[in-house]
Amino acid sequence: MVPLEIRQLIREMSLANPLWGAPRIHGELLKLGIEIGQTSAAKYMARRRAPPSQGWRAYLRNYAYGIAVMDLFVVPTTSFRLLYGLLIMGHGRRQILWFGVTAHPTAEWIANQLTEACGWEQAPRYLIRDRERAYGEIFIRRVRSIGIRDRPTSPCSPWQNAYERLIGSIRRECVDHIAANAICVTCCSRT
Repeated sequence: MVPLEIRQLIREMSLANPLWGAPRIHGELLKLGIEIGQTSAAKYMARRRAPPSQGWRAYLRNYAYGIAVMDLFVVPTTSFRLLYGLLIMGHGRRQILWFGVTAHPTAEWIANQLTEACGWEQAPRYLIRDRERAYGEIFIRRVRSIGIRDRPTSPCSPWQNAYERLIGSIRRECVDHIAANAICVTCCSRT
């Protein structure tokens, strides 16, 4: 049986240091020369009244439907021209909301693509995007007028955009096959 003074000390320590768990309190008691087990320390700690803050899974469950991701990527063609693909995805169901391709991406074109993808009524609450120069003042004004909070990723941090792997898959699986088929069609039509 743990003496009353030690039980009160454990309770006071847990109330004074709400971030300390049983291992930390047990260690502090051992430093004071009080021999007690960690489970006994946990037993006499004050219980938290407020539930712990939400974890990552709960955060995504609560807010994922209000987050969209936008990314602009380059696709080289067989004629050595560059096409730019714009991908807009919703985090909620991880679905592609919009996919557009252009040879000359402008801020106005990107703003129109966002409006087509989300509309004015079903706009996401947050938009995560990279820091492309193509997102100009027109785009930023359109995002704000729709009511979306724009969240650009940090510079030189592609890992912050969760769908970089999808864009890699699009390049490998779709675009490479389209380019290979275009070369075959071009070669076969010449003979």
